[in-house]
Amino acid sequence: MDPLPTPQTQLGRDGLAALLAKPRTAVVGLDFDGTLAPIVADPEQARAHPDAVPALARLAPKVASIAVITGRPAGVAVRYGGFAGVPGLDHLTVLGHYGAERWDAVTGTVTAPAPHPGVASVRAELPGVLDRAGAWPGTWIEEKGRAVAVHTRRATDPEAAFEALRGPLTDLATRHGLVVEPGRLVLELRPPGMDKGVALAEHVRRTGAGSVLYAGDDLGDLPAYAAVERLRADGVPGLLVCSGSSEVAELAERADVVVDGPAGVVHLLRALAGQLEADQPG
Repeated sequence: MDPLPTPQTQLGRDGLAALLAKPRTAVVGLDFDGTLAPIVADPEQARAHPDAVPALARLAPKVASIAVITGRPAGVAVRYGGFAGVPGLDHLTVLGHYGAERWDAVTGTVTAPAPHPGVASVRAELPGVLDRAGAWPGTWIEEKGRAVAVHTRRATDPEAAFEALRGPLTDLATRHGLVVEPGRLVLELRPPGMDKGVALAEHVRRTGAGSVLYAGDDLGDLPAYAAVERLRADGVPGLLVCSGSSEVAELAERADVVVDGPAGVVHLLRALAGQLEADQPG
């Protein structure tokens, strides 16, 4: 059986103990890119770690809910994750576009409100804004339906391109009622009012969870970390897991457990499932 890591904080140890004591009331929240799926140069080629779905299928029947919370469209995350039609994943929900879209494994359908009109306006203006900012070679636009993202990972100088574009893209987003969400060499322009913290807190409320685990890797996961910290202050035990990366230090500094990227997250999921199987055989 895979050994469970020991959280480095007392709050984390309390959160893990609560999850193990009453798993049927626990929510496990997971980011997708960088947490379940390795970061790749082309986000369209991202796929869940090959052992992620088997680990989720072992764990999901033992907890109240597993929620994959991502900035991607829910349907895209389902395809790239390979989540549809998997036995044992009935307790899986994908909250796409930071919770604006919802996919449930039981129904296999996506529910979502109408898109924000500012996204279409930003999409039309974005190529011109990039040209005026210097047309950094290798920078490219990702269409996300309810949002649009600019990636600099393939630029000659990714960090310089990221910093040079942050201001112009923030101005563009503001003019059209959107916000800019920075990530690992990506700037996403999206509607305000939803983030992973809002999505996680609402899912915990909806499920009536008695404990919560959240695993993420990037700046966009900080609101979910803050949501877990607020829940802990309100008496709901929680465990914060960082899918370790040399590109983002903020999460590791606040996490109770740091694991080695998506492979480490999969190891943790398997370890949880194995411990629960040992505690509650059959």
